[in-house]
Amino acid sequence: MTADRPVTGRVKARWGSSAVYQSATPSRVTWPGGELNLPPGQRALSNTAVHPDRHRRTAPEVRYRKSIPGLRVAQVPGSPMAIPATTRRIFKRGQVARQRTRPAFSGWSALALLIAFIVCLPILSVIWLAFNPQENIWPHLVDTVLASYLISTLGLMLGVSAGTLLIGISTAWLVTHYEFPGRSLFNWALLLPFAVPAYVIAYVYTDLLEYAGPVQSGLRSLFGWELASDYWFPRIRTLPGAISMMVLVLYPYVYLLARAAFLEQSASVLEAARVLGGHARSRFFRVALPMARPAIAVGLAMALMETLNDFGTVDYFAVRTLTAGLYDVWLGMNNLGGGAQIATLLLVFVSMLIALEKISRRHQHNYQPTATRFRKLTRRRLRGQSALLATAACLTPVLLGFLIPAAVLLDYAVQNFSHSWTADFRQIALNSMLLSGTAAATAVAIGILLSYSQRLRPTRLLRSSVTISSLGYAVPGAVLAIGVIIPFATFDNTLDAFMRERFGYSTGLLLSGTVFALIFAYTVRFLAVAYGSVDASMRKISPHMDDAARSLGHSSTSILTRVHLPLMKSGVLTAALVVFVDCMKELPATLVLRPFNFDTLATHVYQFASDELIAEAALGSLLIVLVGLAPVILLTSTIDRSRELKAAGITMIDQPGDTRVPDRNAP
Repeated sequence: MTADRPVTGRVKARWGSSAVYQSATPSRVTWPGGELNLPPGQRALSNTAVHPDRHRRTAPEVRYRKSIPGLRVAQVPGSPMAIPATTRRIFKRGQVARQRTRPAFSGWSALALLIAFIVCLPILSVIWLAFNPQENIWPHLVDTVLASYLISTLGLMLGVSAGTLLIGISTAWLVTHYEFPGRSLFNWALLLPFAVPAYVIAYVYTDLLEYAGPVQSGLRSLFGWELASDYWFPRIRTLPGAISMMVLVLYPYVYLLARAAFLEQSASVLEAARVLGGHARSRFFRVALPMARPAIAVGLAMALMETLNDFGTVDYFAVRTLTAGLYDVWLGMNNLGGGAQIATLLLVFVSMLIALEKISRRHQHNYQPTATRFRKLTRRRLRGQSALLATAACLTPVLLGFLIPAAVLLDYAVQNFSHSWTADFRQIALNSMLLSGTAAATAVAIGILLSYSQRLRPTRLLRSSVTISSLGYAVPGAVLAIGVIIPFATFDNTLDAFMRERFGYSTGLLLSGTVFALIFAYTVRFLAVAYGSVDASMRKISPHMDDAARSLGHSSTSILTRVHLPLMKSGVLTAALVVFVDCMKELPATLVLRPFNFDTLATHVYQFASDELIAEAALGSLLIVLVGLAPVILLTSTIDRSRELKAAGITMIDQPGDTRVPDRNAP
């Protein structure tokens, strides 16, 4: 071992969002048979490094100028060199692979953990109350109604799964691989049913198809029928009717992700299958569909989560699912513990759907290898009857899911505008906008905090906290309502009892039954939506920009406000818009948590529709639909932008750990 070669040793470390190099200046180096000490008058062995003897396997001891208590020395396989274990260096086949050093716990991490705990509090409260009810009616539920609740819920989920898969996959395949009349229009029009809540479309079709509605009245006048017994007409307010209503508005989840998956597939793969003798049907079922299966499974899981969250449709159609049963037990039987027990059962279904989504995302890259040669798909032109069938297949869901409901609502709203446009209605609309705007701002602010905390301190603990914070979107609104009421009511009652005992003063309800509880529930439920959009925008910002700002003396807070937020403006606005629209449509949690004599557009429409006053509910429903068009337009513009980038030869990298920078070398 020699020490006469002037080499500066450096250790690669990870601080914040970028890698930096720190000098490693030893103060004393020893090895078997000798040592290297400080020259007289010198405090450290600057510009000195240890060169190992290839024939020795023992490790020297390196002490640094700043001694670290408990510093461990790691043995490097195949080399006598010794390094501090905190550098986390791994030697493989003569090369050095450096890992991140674990950052210290900071205030950002503590704040992210606190948010994760607050978000989990409603779920934990539901589980705790389910196992500790004041009056345990679980045996009674098992003996009487629980089986029917489960059968109805499973039937609803199976029907929605079949319908959304059939419509979503078939329309996505047609607009991706074939050219037919109206294809460019259907490419984005198939997303329009996203704007219509399930309970709104249920009210519209009930009014159209019931016995006194225009459809049956027209049939009776046309064929001369007088009584209902003279003909047969399917009943709309049944389980199949509820399935049909939900399929019409939930299939875009599957369509959007299936279409994206089909677009990412290379034409070379399908041509190879054709060369091997596969016909069109075989190429779809044995090649294209298996490659798109992970994305389809994610879309299906999201559609089923919305199915479990729905209350307005199943309640109006008298379908006794677990969600409707939760309200029956809680409000009808006045048993919160029984409602919490049914809510816990709903959480089991939600956990299964989350597991399905996670498994699908984990295997997605196995089906879509990025290293293979890619060639753009060429659409085949359909003619004659095939073209008409393709047009009809794409037009039917758009017609039934958006055009007919929108036309009916517009007609009713115009006819009853003078009766509906009142001061009370304007106040209700203002309540919805203020609530949704406040919740959107809160959710986006928390999403920025979580994303930036993870950027600064990418530890496993923080990643787990962010994942936990995103669970609220999967929790049905009815379950979330119970979870919010339990801790809020406990806090209010405890504080009121304390103030009465000590000061003889009643504080009343400070949290439960207030607007704060409603905003809290909205924020917890839609935090995942805000975080996803914000985090996607933050990942596009290069870490080198953080380094440049830090080198100029800016703190972490200053970098966020002066660098990141201006660059993330579009992503932040997108997140706020989507959360705002979701809050405007939210019904189950709003019904329970809203203050007395306080309505939103969703509860206003629900109350009139429950009283069979569809015309009076038309204006509020139409406003909800118009607001819901905003994310549809946003999705359409995103699709068009993606198409322009692909046409220019630019692809956006969107893989875990990437920064989503344009890749002009992509095929």
